[in-house]
Amino acid sequence: MRQRIIVSAHGLTRRYGSGDASVLALGGVDLLLDAGQFATIMGASGSGKSTLLHLLAGLDRPTSGTVVIDGVDLGSLDERRLTQLRRDKLGFVFQSFNLLPILDARENILLPLSIAGRRPDRYWFDELVTTMGIGDRLTHRPAELSGGQQQRVAVARALVSRPVVVFADEPTGNLDSRSSEEVLGLLRRAVDHLGQTVVMVTHDAHAASYADRLVVLADGSVVHDGAAQHMDAVLDLMKAVG
Repeated sequence: MRQRIIVSAHGLTRRYGSGDASVLALGGVDLLLDAGQFATIMGASGSGKSTLLHLLAGLDRPTSGTVVIDGVDLGSLDERRLTQLRRDKLGFVFQSFNLLPILDARENILLPLSIAGRRPDRYWFDELVTTMGIGDRLTHRPAELSGGQQQRVAVARALVSRPVVVFADEPTGNLDSRSSEEVLGLLRRAVDHLGQTVVMVTHDAHAASYADRLVVLADGSVVHDGAAQHMDAVLDLMKAVG
């Protein structure tokens, strides 16, 4: 029995520029992402993976094609309603942690709810803090935290509003190997124990091995879409697709 589809893309195309100078970054991508799935998008530099993530997350608009998140067609939304959807239904984790330096960890985690004027669910907040292992760091500001701890705070912030999907763009790109393992483990546990849906862009085969599903792009098209595998198999696949 198929899971509920959270994100669907059909005929997704993104072209930058016009005329002879135009560049086709993404060409006619179809993709269905299930609830409770950890999906990774990989590809060489310039393959279109970040473009795809930005289109799926409503951070950019396609030249043609559709993106539907939790039953809502992003193309039908004006900028105000699109911003509201991103705030209410989506979570984001970036390579740069994007924490506000003047706020402590607790305040940074709760920031999306504060902006939306929503009261936090104390039990959910406590569960997130426990899962992320940052209960003793809540009164610390970002400058007082390690890179791994800052990214844990960023992951908790992405999850605090109970989003239907979290988009993670190279979330371990600025971390050492130990911190990377910790953050990937947290994303994995968010899927397995909190029922979260995660879509992650990465160039790291080891990071991709944490996922359930691997989507590989080349020259703006999907060239592989299947179950994620261990790191060596991912490396072999990436070599095979160029």
